[in-house]
Amino acid sequence: MKLRPKAANSKAPRGRKPSARKRILKAALGPHAVEVFSRLRKAHPDAHCELDHQTALQLLIATILSAQCTDKRVNMVTPLVFRTFPTAQSLADADPDKLEEMIKSTGFFRNKTKSLIALGKALVERHKGEVPDSMDALVKLPGVGRKTANVILGNVFRKNEGVVVDTHVGRLSARLGFTRHTDPVKIEQELMPLFPQEEWAMVAHVLIFHGRRVCFARSPQCEACSLHEICPSSSI
Repeated sequence: MKLRPKAANSKAPRGRKPSARKRILKAALGPHAVEVFSRLRKAHPDAHCELDHQTALQLLIATILSAQCTDKRVNMVTPLVFRTFPTAQSLADADPDKLEEMIKSTGFFRNKTKSLIALGKALVERHKGEVPDSMDALVKLPGVGRKTANVILGNVFRKNEGVVVDTHVGRLSARLGFTRHTDPVKIEQELMPLFPQEEWAMVAHVLIFHGRRVCFARSPQCEACSLHEICPSSSI
């Protein structure tokens, strides 16, 4: 991997948020991405979607609830939600006050309640109560954007139509030199050509796992990172 020289005395103190002081040359970006992915697969062989679910509807509900909320908190809330609203029709007929109380701890519960009830109605009216398996149909559902659609397609239907770009994927993509963008859509467009399409779902999984366990937002653990000698943002 070819890197442009680092400015003198630019080494960041350990335990502080790094900034990308090296820029990977365009010709080296492809091999760099391949090496990063290979190392992350080895570091996180169990990487997977951490939102508990058994059906497409359950994952759709959980993903909507995960906005501005941790997966851990969502997983504490969803068992009751899933039991109470097992179908799109039951979700469409939900008592807003009852649903709000169930999901209150996930934050933004009023907006999420409106989205979930509208989602149930849309699934019943447009898709006979079933979650569709296409990007075009998914993004037309209430509360569903491209990121959520990618989560459903990649984890339920095993379709790789894009890369999930959440907070962790966006942060690590910048630190690892994959992109200089901050907009999720633009980040996704830059990530897709770097990896085989059949690996797009796993790319997001390993980046999210690494972001949650090693490359923290405020105090990345560069000393314990398997990428430290090839990461352009490493503080070591």
